[in-house]
Amino acid sequence: MADLSSLQGLAQADVAEAAPVHVQKLDAYGRAYATGKRKDAVARVWVKPGTGKITVNDKDYLAYFARPVLQMVLRQPIVAASRDGQFDIIVTVAGGGLSGQAGAVRHGISRALTFYEPGLRSVLKKGGFLTRDSRTVERKKYGRAKARRSFQFSKR
Repeated sequence: MADLSSLQGLAQADVAEAAPVHVQKLDAYGRAYATGKRKDAVARVWVKPGTGKITVNDKDYLAYFARPVLQMVLRQPIVAASRDGQFDIIVTVAGGGLSGQAGAVRHGISRALTFYEPGLRSVLKKGGFLTRDSRTVERKKYGRAKARRSFQFSKR
């Protein structure tokens, strides 16, 4: 019986070691970098401690994303992590439309926050901000007007 209990203790120790350890990843300037993607948009995001200024393609995010819904989407991970006004965020985003770009920036901010502060990972993962939304436009098929839309049928 003593042998079995010692084996059980070993198995629990192995499980504890196998759990992934998330470490802070910063560049030479003390910033965390991450890439976010959504549809055809790709966002490169840098996060550093600051006053809460968000810059997208050298413009303030309120000017770049004029619609309030897109501004809200952009700020979701910061609000969920309750780090509002603590980080300066610099973003360059390209490709796709404004909606896809806002989603890409949200994904990038979430990933960069986890690289800067690994303790936030559980909160952001629970909110679904770390998952890359893989939905893209369905391709057009031959013999059809669009991806699924057929040409109008005429009997005569």
